[in-house]
Amino acid sequence: MKAEEAKKRIADLSRQIHRHNHNYYILSSPEISDYEFDMLLEELIKLENEFPQFADPNSPSKRVGGDITKDFPTVEHRIPMLSLSNTYSEEEIQAFDQRVFKELEMHPEYVCELKYDGVAISISYEGGQLARAVTRGDGTKGDDVTANIKTIRSIPLQLQGHFPADLEVRGEIFLPHEGFARINAEREEIGEAPFANPRNATSGSIKLQDSSIVARRPLECIIYSIHGANLPNTSHYENLVEARKWGFRTSDFVIKSDKLDEVFAFIHDMAESRPALPFDIDGVVIKVNDYPQQDILGSTAKSPRWAIAYKFSAEQAVSKLLSVSYQVGRTGTVTPVANLEPVSLAGTTVKRASLHNADIIEKLGLHEHDYVVVEKGGDIIPKISAVKVEARTAGADPIGFISKCPECGTPLKRDEDKAANYCPNARGCPPQIKGRIEHFISRRAMDIDSLGEGKIDILFENGKIRDPADLYILEMSDIQGLSKVYPGEGEKKERTVSFKEKTSRNIIEGIRESLEVPFERVLFALGIRYVGETVAKTLAEHFGSIDHIISADHDSLVEIHEIGERIADSVVSFFKDPENLSLVDRLRSAGVKMETDTGDTQQKTTLASRSFVVSGTFSGYSRDEIKNLIKSNGGKSISALSGKTDYLIAGENAGPSKLAKAVDLGIPVLSLQDFLDMIS
Repeated sequence: MKAEEAKKRIADLSRQIHRHNHNYYILSSPEISDYEFDMLLEELIKLENEFPQFADPNSPSKRVGGDITKDFPTVEHRIPMLSLSNTYSEEEIQAFDQRVFKELEMHPEYVCELKYDGVAISISYEGGQLARAVTRGDGTKGDDVTANIKTIRSIPLQLQGHFPADLEVRGEIFLPHEGFARINAEREEIGEAPFANPRNATSGSIKLQDSSIVARRPLECIIYSIHGANLPNTSHYENLVEARKWGFRTSDFVIKSDKLDEVFAFIHDMAESRPALPFDIDGVVIKVNDYPQQDILGSTAKSPRWAIAYKFSAEQAVSKLLSVSYQVGRTGTVTPVANLEPVSLAGTTVKRASLHNADIIEKLGLHEHDYVVVEKGGDIIPKISAVKVEARTAGADPIGFISKCPECGTPLKRDEDKAANYCPNARGCPPQIKGRIEHFISRRAMDIDSLGEGKIDILFENGKIRDPADLYILEMSDIQGLSKVYPGEGEKKERTVSFKEKTSRNIIEGIRESLEVPFERVLFALGIRYVGETVAKTLAEHFGSIDHIISADHDSLVEIHEIGERIADSVVSFFKDPENLSLVDRLRSAGVKMETDTGDTQQKTTLASRSFVVSGTFSGYSRDEIKNLIKSNGGKSISALSGKTDYLIAGENAGPSKLAKAVDLGIPVLSLQDFLDMIS
């Protein structure tokens, strides 16, 4: 066959196979037999091998795999992959609905979908061609697993119909029950241990180095979210309908309704149908359908305010309590942990379960060697929910909470209004010291990933570090050659962590690179109680430098939107401590950023001391973008109107009650253009 003929035949075969894949996996309406399909694919592979210059990166032949990937590069998500807020209570669904109604000042239309129990994925398309597939990771960054994702037949390599040129879809990859059983049967035949559950099998599959192995695993993908600049509709449900036309598989179990009783009916139906479904689900997701309304509701740092997940009741099992041990966290909180006889639960073997605090132990009435009911909260974290009192051994002693720190021996304390016991020896208790340093280096803080896997433990035990500032005086000669052997447990073998030359160099380079981390993340890294990522960003944007925050009093802090009494007290208390001030000075001397970039601070006078409420939707701007403009120009973005509010920025569909209240209070109402003129 001549080259030109081969080129045409390859293109024709590719079109046919793409269409037959769509008919089989998306429409469930095959037009040809499996044998005929295999013959077409075999011909395509043969021609591509003979004429590799005509092979397409998204050829249907990629479905069989064969690419070897030794590393999965980390990729930053263009739009963060946020986690959903979870609930097990219908009352909380009602509270969610009330919050949404209060903010929108109208009843929204909801879309209810299944919450598939698999692995989240983000897939980008350029010009209709699959360009990249990235795991959720930490929500900000994930791993590029494109080669493996191309082997999943329910994910189109080439879109069809009228689709946006630049498109990102998100979905869940999972293993149906039938496929999971088949994989485990095959593994047992060759003497390999079976997977514990479909989720673990899915997670392990998409990170395999050999994509040909992934291709042999019957993974599937359901798309549940669509992003792009030119989507055909301004609503979620309608775009899901369009996505099916483009070649994606979307859920067959979905409803759209503006009535909460229909939402609950869907939840009940799916809970009853769950055992009969051919795949695992762990709940139902409720989303506001309208995109402009989603924009109005916005998001927190971790989850959207326009969606919530209702989780089904957790699976339970009975096990025997062997003992109770105690763990000390970085803030000194002491958490009791039940050590159990191993028991199978939700596809995994459970040996430990959280007891949370002394009150829970007392409420359970826990005695030595009790038989207990164990469940997985959210099907993830085991906890003890009840005690089988009728099975208790006569004369068994009750479990009493310890009075001294299990790590340093310091008498424990407990605040009257708190449930947790804690060790007050913050400066001398090893787990607290190591915990603060581990928080400091974590990905969302200083992101020194070269110090993971127990390396902080080794540095601490060898007297190399006692606080985060000590990291910045480390030299290669200080750490090279250090090591520690960690004992094995059960089937796990012991492992040795050592600082060889390459490891030591990576650690030093990672510490130096952290000097470029912006101030807001440095502030979060300090580990001030109640100061999470969002609060740290708010404080950094408002004050601009660590010195201004140190000088701030309680009253000036609580004036800031979203800074309450508890946070203000914690910030003031933290910076009254001479050792914390010394830590800040040492970090500053090392070159750690203690103020926002100069460009940011220069912009902080335009709207100084003025507060704004934003209501409605705006052409060309999201509400979050407008709020960021307010903050970056020194103003305050607040959620509720009061006599202290300076302006209301009103767009289309602005809340009538907000407009009326602004008139009553004499608050000027600005259009978007009025506001832009103000900051120009």
